[in-house]
Parts: sequence; C-alpha cells; structure tokens
Amino acid sequence: MQCLAVPSSSPVPVRLITPKKCTNYNYNFVSSTTRSRLSRSSACYPIQCTVVDSSNPIIDRRSGNYEPSIWSFDYIQSLTSQYEREPYRSRVKEIEGDVKRMLVEMENSLAQLELIDTLQRLGVSYRFENEISTILKEKYANVNNPNYNLYAIALEFRLLRQHGYAVPQEIFNHFKDETGKFKANIISDDIMGVLALYEASFYEKKGESILEEARIFTTKYLENYTIMISQEKKLMIDNDYDYDYNFEVVNHALELPLHWRTTRIEAKWFIDAYEKKQDMNPILLEFAKLDFNMIQSTHHDDLKHIFRWWRHTKLGEKLNFARDRLMECFLWKVGVRFEPKFSYFRKTTAKLYELITLIDDIYDVYGTLDELELFTKAVERWDVTMINELPEYMKMPFLVLHNTINEIVFEILRDKDISINIQYLKKTWIDMCRGFLQEAKWYYSGYTPTLEEYIENGWISVGAPVLIVHAYFSHSNNNKEIFECLEHSYYPTIIHHCAIILRLSNDLATSSEELERGDAPASIQCYMQEKNVSEKEAREHIKVLISEAWKEMNNSESDDGLIYPISLIEDAKNFARMGLFMYQHGDGHSSQDNRSKERISSLIIKPIPIDT
Repeated sequence: MQCLAVPSSSPVPVRLITPKKCTNYNYNFVSSTTRSRLSRSSACYPIQCTVVDSSNPIIDRRSGNYEPSIWSFDYIQSLTSQYEREPYRSRVKEIEGDVKRMLVEMENSLAQLELIDTLQRLGVSYRFENEISTILKEKYANVNNPNYNLYAIALEFRLLRQHGYAVPQEIFNHFKDETGKFKANIISDDIMGVLALYEASFYEKKGESILEEARIFTTKYLENYTIMISQEKKLMIDNDYDYDYNFEVVNHALELPLHWRTTRIEAKWFIDAYEKKQDMNPILLEFAKLDFNMIQSTHHDDLKHIFRWWRHTKLGEKLNFARDRLMECFLWKVGVRFEPKFSYFRKTTAKLYELITLIDDIYDVYGTLDELELFTKAVERWDVTMINELPEYMKMPFLVLHNTINEIVFEILRDKDISINIQYLKKTWIDMCRGFLQEAKWYYSGYTPTLEEYIENGWISVGAPVLIVHAYFSHSNNNKEIFECLEHSYYPTIIHHCAIILRLSNDLATSSEELERGDAPASIQCYMQEKNVSEKEAREHIKVLISEAWKEMNNSESDDGLIYPISLIEDAKNFARMGLFMYQHGDGHSSQDNRSKERISSLIIKPIPIDT
C-alpha cells in the first residue's frame, strides 16, 4: 500500500483514512506553491492510500535489476577534510603568488608554454586565467615564429586553439615533404614532438585535411613506439626498470587524447604521473596536491546538500525499481565544472541528472505505454493538478520535478542578473520525455529504426539539452543569442553535437546489456540491421561518428552568424568529455563495480597524500 498526499477528488480507487485536522500531515517534498493549491479549503485533505483492486490483472513489469546505491546518507554526511582550514589555505596563496610571478616573468617562450600546459594538466590553471589569456594573446600575434621545432609549434597550436584562436593548420606544412606527406625521417627521434602533434590534431575542424593526416600519421607512429618499448621492457630484469614518463604519457594519450579529457580527471592522473617525472617542479606538485584536496572539501559540502535533498524527496526508497545514482550524477558535474565557484551549478544539475535517471527508468523499464503517454502529457502541460490522472508511482516524481524546476527558476531570478522564462527550461523536459516516449513506442511495436531515425531522437532523449540549458542558466549572464535559439524551438549546434557524442558513447558501453533485458535497439543494433553488418563493424562505425561529431564540436563555436557564449561552449564540451570518461570502460553511470567505486573515491572522497 502506497500513501501520498493528494486532493480527495482523485479518481484513483482509494480507501480514505478518517478525516482529521492534519497536525501531522507531512508533504514537505511539495513546494509552498503546490501546498497552497492542495490546501485551499479550510479543512485539510486526508492522506489517501491506494488499494489494489484484485479484479484487475496484475501488470507484468520489467526490471533493470539495479542494485541500491553503495553510498549511504550517513557516510556522506560524515565526510570531513582538514584541507579547508589553515595552514593549508595560506600555503596555497603563497605558492599561487610565486607561480604567478614565475609565469609572467618567464623570458623563454617555450618554457612559458610548457608551464601553461603543466598548470592546465595539474588542474590549477583556473587560478591564472587572466595571466594565461594575456600570454596567449601575445603568442597568437607571433604564431609563425620560424625558429620553433615540431614540439614547440604543436604545443603552441594546441594551446591557442584550445583558447579559441583560429590558428591555421597550414603551420604544419613545414614538416611535410614535396609529396605532401609528413617527414617521418626528420621527426622520428622527437617522440614528444610527435605526441604534441598527435594532441594538436584532435582540434581538427571539419575539412581540415592536414590535421586529419597528422592524426593518422602520429597515431600509427605512437602505437609502434609503445609496442617497441613494451618489448624492450620484457627483456629487462625487474630491478633494472625505471619509470618511463614518456612511455606513460604516450600510452595515456592513445587511450584518449587530451582534448577529449576533463580537467578534474586529468589532474588526478597527471599529478601521479608528474610526481614520478625526473625533472618535475616540487613546488608545482605541492601546489597541485593542496589545491586538489581543498577543492575536494568543497565537493564534500555539495554532496551533503544533494544527499539531504534526495533523502527528503523519498524517491529513492519509494521507487526501488529505478537507479539511485546520485553520487554518479554528482561525479558528472564535478567533471563539467569542478571549480569552487560553481558549487550552485553542481548541486542544481546533479539533482536534475538524478531525476532524468529516474524518469528514464520509468520509461525504459517500468511504465506501460498508456502510463508513459499520461506522464508525457503531464509534463507537456506542466500542471500540478494533472497528478490526479497519473498512476501512484508517477505522482511523486512529477511533483518533485515540477517543484525543483520552479525552485531553480526562483533562485536564478533572486540571485542573478538574468531574465529567465521558465518556458525555456520546461521545453527541454518536454522534448526529452517525448524522446523517451518515442523509444517506448518503438519497443512496444517491435520496430527497429534506421540509424538516422535513432540518432535524431536519441540526441534529445539522452538528456544533454536538459542539462546544458539548465547549466547555462545556473552560472551565466543574460545572452540574447541562446534565447533566440530557444524561442525559435531549436538548440545551438554545439548542444546537438555534444548530445550525439553522449548518446553514442553510452550505446558503446550499454547496448548489449540493454538488449539482453529487452530494451529497444540502440545505435549499434540499428546499424547492424540497416546495413547487414557484424557488431564489430557497427561499433567501428559508431566510433567514427563520435570522431566526426568532435570535429563538428570544434567547428560549432558559432553557426548561422550567432556567436555562442564561452560558458555554453565549455559546458557542452565538458559534458561530451565526461560521456567518454563515464562510458570508457563500461557503464560508469549505472554500474557500481570496483572500478566505478575506486574512481569516485579517488576523485571525490579520498584526498591525495601529502608528505609533511
């Protein structure tokens, strides 16, 4: 028997508890606005409990067999960190001043570029945004310096493109022969130069053939290098083995290029690698560790907030068929915006992502088609009175969604100098639920869409437009261009390409498991049936589509004459990067295996040890 506070006019078959003045009437998960609607009469509505009618057939519902969350409320509330206090804060400020002077006063141009790159990879460059911006602006004015070698040119090219400068790909023609091919004999002894060119090549925009050739050439060269070094290591006695920094960073890059990695995850890996580097700067290492741990204490506070919210909604305990993955949702948000000043963004969008996950499970696993059409209709109308038409298990999710979005809008209007129309936010949820419903219709009809049909629906149903639009409003100032897009019912192309990467990355990791439990076909199965190819061929094709979407992302900082704000561009790219990370070794969003637990612990829970 399930109980929920709803108006007594509900058409659901119920047995009423004896009406009393509700001194203990608890519907705290409902906003004050909704409570006023539910309490318009002088008498309090009674709590109503659904009674199962034995004359009705039992609905055979599917199950995702999801395990409960391994992260308990009490454990999260107990998290503490010594790094939020003195003397650590003073020490970080002291080192920050020293590094700032070092960065600005450097006379060696290459050394300055290397320091910027190191600060970025260590995850502390956000502290020097103005200094780095000034330096790179000056570098761009002298980008054709003929004295640079391959390593220096490729490093400068990557840093400038990363920060939005339109450096021409033709800068690499100096390293090609008369036939137009890269001179393997000239750069064969410069492994870090080849690696720098490899990393630079992933900033390729659509149609940039030189960077495409560079990516193919460097990938093959680096793969051969790792094979050679691996064979040499097998011949060594264990005691003779020394840490090979070059080998480790090359392997790391081949697994996933730097452009496709998020700052926070890269920082954790690079701090470990940098510590073993022979010529590392111990001051930079100490700085990075302290900063990582201090930021982690901020993340603990964020976590405590969202876990209190989640417990208050009671959704996790009431809807046990759905995934309770609040910690994983929070990890996504740390990957997108880890800096302390984005605390509100992380708390807000982590809540939304958990709601997306739960609603996705309603559509994917639990709901009947008739029920899903009712829920979609309720979201389209955005009317709390439609709760009376929903099945019991759908009422709480709809109320929590409705109130959470209204509260977000209220917070934004109160705290930010921005005019926001709730219609923009509602539109994203309506579009997503319609996408969920379309997938459910495909499932119930047994229809396998073409790959084009699947992607056209899937880039919406993956939830990226919801999260990116809400993210934009949570930490950005007014921008008329994005309003113009939303008012004309379309999304900026940067969101479209980001969503495709998320959708296809998810499919590569989860499609087999989803098919086994009876879900609708994903992109791999759609392509296999459409083209009559093997699963291996289909997977390779999906990987190509991800690569092509990245090229479009590199090229979509503006389209149709509209220049999108940097915050929107960075959010979209970071969401795509987090998709690659979360689904790189399986379903990192739903799975709670040892790998998933360890990476959450190392990134969010456990501080980096610091020698004292």
